[in-house]
Amino acid sequence: MFRPVAMFIGLRYTRAKRRNHFISFISLMSMLGIALGVLVLITVLSVMNGFDKEIKKRVFSMVSPITVSGVMGYVTNWQDVEKFLWRQPLVKAVAPFVSGQVLITHSGIVQPAMVNGIFPATEKKISELSHKMIEGNLNLLVPHSFGIILGENLAERLGAGIGDKVTVVTPEVSVSVAGVTPRFKRFTVVGIFRAGSGFGFDASLGFINLEDSQKLFEMATAVTGLHVNIDNVYQAEPFSQQLTQQLSPMGKVTNWTEQFGEFFHAVRLEKTMMFFILLLIIAVAVFNLVCTLVMVVNEKESDIAILRTYGATPAMIMRIFIVQGAIIGVVGTLLGVVGGILLALNVTDLVNWIEQIFHVQFVSSHVYLVDFLPSQLQWKDVWQISGAALGLSLLATLYPAWRASRTEPVEALRYE
Repeated sequence: MFRPVAMFIGLRYTRAKRRNHFISFISLMSMLGIALGVLVLITVLSVMNGFDKEIKKRVFSMVSPITVSGVMGYVTNWQDVEKFLWRQPLVKAVAPFVSGQVLITHSGIVQPAMVNGIFPATEKKISELSHKMIEGNLNLLVPHSFGIILGENLAERLGAGIGDKVTVVTPEVSVSVAGVTPRFKRFTVVGIFRAGSGFGFDASLGFINLEDSQKLFEMATAVTGLHVNIDNVYQAEPFSQQLTQQLSPMGKVTNWTEQFGEFFHAVRLEKTMMFFILLLIIAVAVFNLVCTLVMVVNEKESDIAILRTYGATPAMIMRIFIVQGAIIGVVGTLLGVVGGILLALNVTDLVNWIEQIFHVQFVSSHVYLVDFLPSQLQWKDVWQISGAALGLSLLATLYPAWRASRTEPVEALRYE
């Protein structure tokens, strides 16, 4: 069977038992070094993808991608605005809301909070609040019943539970013949939700029925704004700019990037920097590959000289050693990719098993926002890492191969 001479000899050099076992050992270490670097890089980037996914899931379960409000703090013709938003092709759900800063008191304990007035039916299309309930039900926010749903941490600080009465005090005051008195209203706790730590939702949010909030803040039929949900949250920024141009000057459009954009940008930057830092592991292994091939070239000088006397060109000699180095790089990369994929897919279960065996906790929700090690394998990362490892490996073969092609047959065979 015909095979190119350069590939045949390169494969033969790779399989042959060398007289110098140290070179074989260094070659094996170079291959394992490349495999280890690829494995670690795939696993680390998958874990960072997992953290990014969990954080986004936690944020967007409580925060709408786009919010349309009025520059005066309220929207009177919100039904017309809602109809306009529904005509936009990207819009998946629209829900009016009323929000305001309040003080909530119970048993002599006072806590600041943000109260959001919502329609339970439409809120289910905007956020996952209904799935975050640990006590009670979102449908218990019936108009004129003045029920309130509190975050878990907020309820604990107030010492309030289901059925307890809490007093909600607004910043506005009422003026009467008796003087100036703060505006307040008693609410009954009908539910408690848990959104998870990290962004303070559980410690600072409360939900009431929209009609009750309109009475509380004396907004008549107006609302603070409308939450808008779209299919792709990454289109929120250009879409919000489009809405700003289409709405009247009295309209104000904000999106999630203004509040959380810097945070997610920092996570993306950290992932990029981690890629280049861990790529140095592969670079070290590639440097060992250079040293290995240089030693192989020195050992094979007589063989190179004989090949040259038989008519082998410098280009053929280069291809021989490029093939040999490429085999080490390809095998090391394949081993790393297979190991990295297997580890990335099972690292969560593996860490959980280690935590159970040794009774330790490596990941705490108080520090990392989640209490487990998430992982999400993305094939784009696998292809990029594989390409980088193969590229560096092939690049490492150029100098030794060029040095081999410069071998002079007369000088190499003088002392043979």
